[in-house]
This record gives sequence, structure tokens and C-alpha cells, in this order.
Amino acid sequence: MKNGSPFRIKSISEVHKIAGLPQPNHPLISIVDVSKFTNDSDVNAVVFDFYAVSLKRGCDNLLYGQQKYDFDEGLMAFMAPGQILRGEESGIPPNLEGWMMFIHPDFLWNSSLAKKIKQYEYFGYATNEALFLSDREETVMNGIIENIRGEYNSNIDKFSQDVIIAQLELLFTYAQRFYERQFITRKITNHKILERLEDVLNDYFNNEDLVSKGLPSVQLVAYTLNISSKYLGSLLKQLTGLSTQQHIHEKLIAKAKEKLSTTELSVSEIAYELGFEHSQSFSKLFKTKTQQSPVEFRAGFN
Repeated sequence: MKNGSPFRIKSISEVHKIAGLPQPNHPLISIVDVSKFTNDSDVNAVVFDFYAVSLKRGCDNLLYGQQKYDFDEGLMAFMAPGQILRGEESGIPPNLEGWMMFIHPDFLWNSSLAKKIKQYEYFGYATNEALFLSDREETVMNGIIENIRGEYNSNIDKFSQDVIIAQLELLFTYAQRFYERQFITRKITNHKILERLEDVLNDYFNNEDLVSKGLPSVQLVAYTLNISSKYLGSLLKQLTGLSTQQHIHEKLIAKAKEKLSTTELSVSEIAYELGFEHSQSFSKLFKTKTQQSPVEFRAGFN
């Protein structure tokens, strides 16, 4: 199984069985102690049909956007249904501790969170773009988890789902706050990503392949940087106020201005060199970004 296709897990009861845990007290939501996971299963890659949120300590050799980190803080990760979770080749770390919470989409049915949960972008982040928590932040998250655990372990009544949904919304709101704090406080790493983004775009726009391949996509840029497109977009919005697509367009316009002001190439030739099949599309984008047509911009240098 370790070298085969990911194993699909459709129910929370099934993930309990694979992890060597007792059956869950609730079929649609569960919080488990990761230190009690067994290492007997040969399943190394899984796809959940439900949401998974985890907070762990003892994750050695953590990779975060191609860089290793030595952090003592708690580490949170968020997974939406359909994402792949891969285990360590060496198995479960001996000093692993923390919790995992599994939430089946059916539990959110007919609640405010059913649609809202899709708006939390960090559910689309890769596992190596996790959330690092300070001791205070970890205490906040653990307190909410204990409230949820206490609620579903007690007698279920007509208020139980509403109470748990409210706690989940609180947890996700704090996660949003802490992610934005992370974008700000990890300035060195974040600015390294900005520098690498600049290098990636420079290389792409200076490459002759631009003619045949066209403009770089957001997905290609993120893949080259080894981070998810959603995480890159969130990071750039925090640091620069611009989306990844806007950064691509900024680089394109700068390159177009350079060609318009320093060469005798026609607008159609410049559009072609910049990967546009139709010069009209290039001219429209240029005017949208600069309030001038390419011809008007060039005239200013004559």
C-alpha cells in the first residue's frame, strides 16, 4: 500500500479503525489523541472524504515551503475532503503528541458553516504550509477543542450541533487571525518568497518560451515556488496588496514598457513576443493597467 495509490477513507469510523483507535462516540465528528495512533497499518497515503484539522508537536524535519524549520510551537494543518495526506516513511514519530479532529460534511448540513467553511482559504493550503502557534495561541485552540470534545461526549440534545458549530466557527476564525499574523511575523521567509517570485517571473519573461507557452499561470508560478496557489495568493495580498495574477500582469506591463520605449518593434510584434496570440488582447490589458494604449505610451518617448 505504501507505494500504491492513496487509500480512500469514507467514514470517521474507518479512520479510527486504521489508526488502531476505539470507535468514535459520534459518527460525524471526532477528536483523537495522535500519541495513541498505532503504526501497524501499511497505509501511507490517504484521502479523506471529510475535513481534518490537526495540532501536533514532535514533527521532526518539518518542511515549510522548501525550508526546514526548528520550531517548538504547535503546528496546525487543515485539510478539506479529497486532499491527500501522506505519512512519514519512517512511520509515526515516537515523540508525536497533539490531536486530530475529523468533521464529516454531513455534520455541517443545514448550518451556517456548511457554506462558510469553503471560504477559509487555509483548507486549501498544502501540509507544508501549516500554521505555527505560540504557546498562548495553542492554549486558545486547545481550549476550544476541549469544549467541542466535552459537548459531543455528553448527552446529545437538540442544542448539541449548534453549540459545536459555534465552537468550530470560533476555531476557524482564530485560525484566520493567526495565519494573518504568521504572514506578518515571518518577514524574512516571506520576503524570500517575494524575491524568488521576482526571479521566477524575470526568468519566465526573459525566456524565448514565452512566445510558445504564453503568460505564466498562477498555478505554474506557485508550483515553481513549491507552495500552493492559495497560500501564495494570501501571502501576496498581505505583503503587497496584490494578487498573484496582478503580480504577473505588473511584470508583463514592465516588460512591455521596456520594449515600447527601447525598440522599434511594432505593437503586434511586442504582443507576440509577450505570448499574446492577438495584439488586441495585449493592447486592451495594457490600457487597463496604464490608462494609455501602447501607441500612446510610445508617443510619449518621441
